[in-house]
Amino acid sequence: MSATAPSTRPDQTGSRPLLRRIAVTACYVITVIGSVIGVGVFGGEPIAEAAGGLLAADSTHLAPASTAFSIWSVIYAGLGAYTLWQWWDADDHRGIAGHAIASLLLNAAWILVIQAGWVWVSVLVIVTLLVVLADLFRRLIATPPRGVMGRVVVDGTFGLYLGWVSVATCANIAAALAGSGFFGLGIPQWIASAVLAVAAAVGIGLCLAGNRPIGAPAAMIWGLTWIAVGRATDEPFSPVTAVAAGVAAALIAAAAIVQWVRPAPEPAAR
Repeated sequence: MSATAPSTRPDQTGSRPLLRRIAVTACYVITVIGSVIGVGVFGGEPIAEAAGGLLAADSTHLAPASTAFSIWSVIYAGLGAYTLWQWWDADDHRGIAGHAIASLLLNAAWILVIQAGWVWVSVLVIVTLLVVLADLFRRLIATPPRGVMGRVVVDGTFGLYLGWVSVATCANIAAALAGSGFFGLGIPQWIASAVLAVAAAVGIGLCLAGNRPIGAPAAMIWGLTWIAVGRATDEPFSPVTAVAAGVAAALIAAAAIVQWVRPAPEPAAR
């Protein structure tokens, strides 16, 4: 029997494992540099002040209170943990490295276009990011993690990322509309409430679609709660929007709890 040469089969990203690992790491570094620019270092303006303040906490009915953005620290830490963890993920068995790379680059791109004041371009970027993260989430559902670390570092991190970006996309579109002179046809609180109802449906869908997810609903609950706080305590003051955001957060929380307390489905018989 002849000796078999070591396998050099590309992993699921289409690149050899070492190149994939280096690419993820390099893109994470780019994203961190972008985040540093986004908080005002290296001459950039803080996001809340960039683009004429359209993304400030008091700019629109769908803008979360400023405390909400502290979730980025957790997301960046999780992305850093994933970047380290994927060096030990020999084959990218869930096929997400390409999506992770795209999400990191889109994150950095969003900060740069906001710094340039291109708010409608930022909408295009964040919607693309949302699509990438949604497909990544689908892949995570389709293929179980290998062990607890995979579930925490990968599912937890990208779940938070997806959940927060889902809320941030609503705020970003509202900011772009405000920048274009659209202020809700005289009923901005009701239009905002309709958007929040859609966000609640998305959050419930993520709960039902996932394998008892934590990250995605937690991030959406966080973001929606801080929208409620913002509209109850800051301008534009809107009790209607505050209640709608609070109800949306509560509905997602209820869906997540139901998923966790009900018995796990039995494995399919072979």
